[in-house]
Amino acid sequence: MRMRVTHTRDVFLSVLSFAAAVFVSMAALAQEVTDEHRQAARAAMEATGASDRLDSILPQLASFQKAALIANRPDIESEISDTVDEVAISLASRRGDLEKEIVDVYTRKFTQAELESISSFFSSETGIKFLTNTPILFREIDEISALWRQGINRDMTKEVTEKLKEKGL
Repeated sequence: MRMRVTHTRDVFLSVLSFAAAVFVSMAALAQEVTDEHRQAARAAMEATGASDRLDSILPQLASFQKAALIANRPDIESEISDTVDEVAISLASRRGDLEKEIVDVYTRKFTQAELESISSFFSSETGIKFLTNTPILFREIDEISALWRQGINRDMTKEVTEKLKEKGL
């Protein structure tokens, strides 16, 4: 019995040691992001326009704040508007922190070489055309898929009804 307990404990300690070694190795790898890797991530982020949609966050929040406050105190609309604008402008510098976090996401998901390739493509004439046309493509794809869905639904309804009738249901 004593030997079995010792063996189980030894196996447990071995597994625990292995897991700790793997964790330390992974942590070390995660920390080995070079400045060049970060620069490639920032270039890819800029080339793809990934952070462009973030431009509207602060103005939208300011607009919501103004609307909510003015609804309660319409008599001081001008003061509220000026104050919200002042605070929004003072918070704009925090945008850099958000971009740093996005760069970190890119460095975790892509190697430096992959990021350089992404930047190269999306900075090219074809890449720029792709980015420019993507909203139009998605809109047209949505329209086509909606028509397709309607046709499939119509045909499915018809066929299911016919088959249920054939079965006497």
